[in-house]
Amino acid sequence: MSDKVCSHHKSKKRKILRRCCAGLLIFNFIVLFLILLIWAILQPKKPRFTIQDATIFNLNVSAPNVISTTVQVTVNSHNPNSKIGVYYDKLDVYATYHSQQITYYTVIPPVYQGHKDVNVWSPFIYGVNVPVAPYNGIALAQDQTNGAIRITVKIDGRVKWKVGTFVSGRYHLHISCPANIPLGNSKNTGVIIGNAVKYQLSQSCSVSV
Repeated sequence: MSDKVCSHHKSKKRKILRRCCAGLLIFNFIVLFLILLIWAILQPKKPRFTIQDATIFNLNVSAPNVISTTVQVTVNSHNPNSKIGVYYDKLDVYATYHSQQITYYTVIPPVYQGHKDVNVWSPFIYGVNVPVAPYNGIALAQDQTNGAIRITVKIDGRVKWKVGTFVSGRYHLHISCPANIPLGNSKNTGVIIGNAVKYQLSQSCSVSV
């Protein structure tokens, strides 16, 4: 009798375990389905970024392959969604030259962006005597001849989407903003502001999430 009772108890436990697993799978499927359904109905769009201007305090090529940079850039972000808010976690802003980083990271504090809102940031980015790779020396010399240097302002961070009371997990955010900056603080196309020169750019940035 004891063997039969034990066998009956084991069979009962297996049935309960199977039912629990099945219930958990069904619950997870329903939750995932609802999230995907809401996502499809709302049709979320990526935020749009634009680099408005660059104020040059220092942009100096002190040696064939060495750059010193102090620039204040104005970047605006527009949330095109009418029902979705965006939480920006820490954002790191920096500049690159031919894919090589030439400034330190500047941090933009976390911020929430509501529906259809626009945020404007004006961080300083700088680097002192930053060497560029030898193979970029030819391009740098050509830029000097042309009187302008093409840098890319980049922003890396993470975002979360907010729909009602629901907040999603974190997603990586990468923004790339091209900027052609005159060398030698040329005053022909810029506006003098104290010891700096401000250049209007108004260029769209590429955004990937």
